[in-house]
Amino acid sequence: MKFDNLSLDLLNTISDLAQIPDGAVNIRVNGEAVVRNSSALVTISPRDDGRGFYLEVKPGTRETIHVPVLITKAGIKETVYNTFNIGENSDVTIIAGCGIHNPSHSDSKHDGVHEFVVGAGARLRYVEKHLGQGSGQGKRIMNPSTKITLHRGASAELEMTQIKGVDDAYRSTVAYIEDQANLKIVERLMTEGNQTAESDVQINIVGKGGSGQIISRSVARDKSVQVFRAALLGQAECNGHVECDSIIMDKARISSIPQLVAEDSEAVLTHEAAIGKIAGEQLVKLMSLGLMEQEAIDIIIDGFLR
Repeated sequence: MKFDNLSLDLLNTISDLAQIPDGAVNIRVNGEAVVRNSSALVTISPRDDGRGFYLEVKPGTRETIHVPVLITKAGIKETVYNTFNIGENSDVTIIAGCGIHNPSHSDSKHDGVHEFVVGAGARLRYVEKHLGQGSGQGKRIMNPSTKITLHRGASAELEMTQIKGVDDAYRSTVAYIEDQANLKIVERLMTEGNQTAESDVQINIVGKGGSGQIISRSVARDKSVQVFRAALLGQAECNGHVECDSIIMDKARISSIPQLVAEDSEAVLTHEAAIGKIAGEQLVKLMSLGLMEQEAIDIIIDGFLR
């Protein structure tokens, strides 16, 4: 498969790929899988309806897997269902992400429905970046939905980043954490113009010694709107923490709604949230070094979202 320059640029931004990698890979472009390769230890097979795949990682596997999605034709609206089974005692990184280039008046939308089952003792790092671009009036819409179950002693880190250019987004994440398992979710997003972004995260810690952490960093500019909901449910002796920090600018609106529910006397659940503007002393310090105001603002925002 040969990609044009536009597709290559999108691919590089959302998944750091300059070419088709070795190993297990699935690249979806404009509604169909144009590249699908399995490896000796990772099998990727299509759903019968063509709307997604099943990914099976054998126990003990050490591998990086790429599964990005590109939409470069206007008017495409799709819902894709992907299932990931991560074998026991494996250690894998999955690089996903979706890039939409929409230069027309028609909306483009990608809804990704993902289910992860992480086997006992396994480790998963999942990286998902979203990017929208194009000069047309049509919207770039992305609605990722994730369900993840971590079996005994498993650990997972989910890195969810909305880079820019996504007009509407609704992100739903539901997790179930069993004995001695650990989940960390890191969310970073930028909204501007009239964009809206809503995150709804629920972590259910059902096993003794389980732990869950949600960290959100966001910047809202212009008239954009963000809503962040994060619920921690502790049903056993466990630890959980929610942390949400946001920078608000111009006439934007941000809502941060943490929820803690303890159903066991040994559950320890905490949260902290802060919404505020860029500190004036930070701007003054950077501008005293010779930067223009907008340059200083961009540096502060970039550092905040890292």
